[in-house]
Amino acid sequence: MDATTTNKLQVVYGDGSLGIKGTNYHYLFSYEKGGLESLQIDGKEWMYRVPKLTFWRATTDNDRGSHFSTKSAMWLGADMFTEATDVSVNVDGEELGQPIAPDNNRFSADEFADTVSLTYTFLTATVPQTTVKVIYTIANDGALTVHVDYTGHDELPELPTLGLRFVMPTLADGYRYNGLSGETYPDRMAGAREGTYEVDGLPLTPYMVPQEMGMHMQTSQVSIARSTSLNNADFSKETQYLTFAQAKEPFAFSALPYSAIELENATHMEELPAPRRTVVTIYGAVRGVGGIDSWGTDVQQPYHIDATNDHSFEFVIQPK
Repeated sequence: MDATTTNKLQVVYGDGSLGIKGTNYHYLFSYEKGGLESLQIDGKEWMYRVPKLTFWRATTDNDRGSHFSTKSAMWLGADMFTEATDVSVNVDGEELGQPIAPDNNRFSADEFADTVSLTYTFLTATVPQTTVKVIYTIANDGALTVHVDYTGHDELPELPTLGLRFVMPTLADGYRYNGLSGETYPDRMAGAREGTYEVDGLPLTPYMVPQEMGMHMQTSQVSIARSTSLNNADFSKETQYLTFAQAKEPFAFSALPYSAIELENATHMEELPAPRRTVVTIYGAVRGVGGIDSWGTDVQQPYHIDATNDHSFEFVIQPK
């Protein structure tokens, strides 16, 4: 039996990882690193780093004026240092725990399944701490559903964002998305129009001081396009695509050549490093940007993210 000739997933139980193979895709989940370590479609690698929970956005002028970033500063540490504390594997409804060596020796090289899910439990680097679960579920057609569950805590400050960040090996050629036109935020959507839009490259908003930028709200689908690889043996210039689609509800996303931390560290645009990677973040919750009176008044209440409440979101990564 072979996954390329059946409609089942081939499951490889490694000593410290779990591999999933199908017709044109191969996923590798690391137990130690806390997530999806490799995502290959048609032989092309899309992951440069394991996806990371995102709690921080680069400080805006309004955040500085209202002192929001000072009040919620612990989420910057959580964005950088939150780690997985538990991993659990479920195959066709059977809970397997974490099948690492030597327990994985009970599996053969020919293991197949219809559905596989991995649940990663994270403990935030905050005081007090709370938990966030990231659940990856792979269907037999290779569709990878990602579900994020944040558990609220009464003593935590407001969240800047809640998302999952993907760092890709090379710069994207651009992206195509279905959603609202232009750069939008929860309190900056009134003038946007729904439609399908194509963006060349990974453009930056030319602020004098680098800050949060590039958000797109109410998105049903975004496809990242690239024609480069870190594989020196790959001379193909064929454009490859990776698509993120809504599962039940629309999501927000940004596609930039920098992470929020890199933007945070620069006080002028020329201080940003040379762009080398693509940073795509899928968001389930986004704080508004404010700007009511010269960037000092707090964001209006409907556009806050209450960290004392539970939050969840999900989306689908499509292998074709």
